[in-house]
Amino acid sequence: MRIDFLTILGLVVGISAILVGQQLEGGKISTLINGPAALIVIGGTLGAVMLQSPISVFVRAIKMLWWTISTPQFDSEAVIQKIISWSNIARREGLLGLENLEDSETDPFAKKGLQLLIDGSEPEAIRTIMEVDIHTRESFNMQAARVYESMGGYSPTIGIIGAVLGLIQVMGNLSDPSKLGGGIAVAFVATIYGVALANLVLLPVANKLKSIIINDAHFDEMIVEGLVSIAEGENPRNIETKLLGFLR
Repeated sequence: MRIDFLTILGLVVGISAILVGQQLEGGKISTLINGPAALIVIGGTLGAVMLQSPISVFVRAIKMLWWTISTPQFDSEAVIQKIISWSNIARREGLLGLENLEDSETDPFAKKGLQLLIDGSEPEAIRTIMEVDIHTRESFNMQAARVYESMGGYSPTIGIIGAVLGLIQVMGNLSDPSKLGGGIAVAFVATIYGVALANLVLLPVANKLKSIIINDAHFDEMIVEGLVSIAEGENPRNIETKLLGFLR
């Protein structure tokens, strides 16, 4: 994991631009702080996405949110060198020579492929089994990422609901001018919250998670290609050349 400072910087720049712009236009930042509006937008958005999501997908989405701050690392060059070393061992000692490496392998996906390799599975069988694993995990993670995409679609609409509620309050208190200001504030601030939450946080989070998921699948595909090449008895130098293509 590596701290992604670009995520933090993006949030700071986006929010600061709105607040500074408010100041430059002669407004007060305090006018953008409204508890009822925040409750309507955040609560309504969460409720809507909870209604549409299976619990396993929703929980996965919450866990994946941390990826936007602490991004998973894919050390492709180190993995390529590890696969080449496996290839050299298999070439000298046969596939059973890899047995001693099985317990020391920390990556569950690579370990599963190594077990298949040691068991003497056919190259196409290894590819099929491993690709099912890749596609299943990628599909599940994409569903989780789309939770934030859905929230980005709901929050502006919930903001409009908040605006309508505020205007209802205004219309119901036309005879009492002292209550008009609060209702109008909720109306406009709720709309700002809904649109800002979607475009500054939720949709960018969804897209960043999708990018990480694609990189993860690409990384695993490289491992599969290396394992299949070892099973087919390819020359270690040719395997290295092939795997380096994934880095481009």
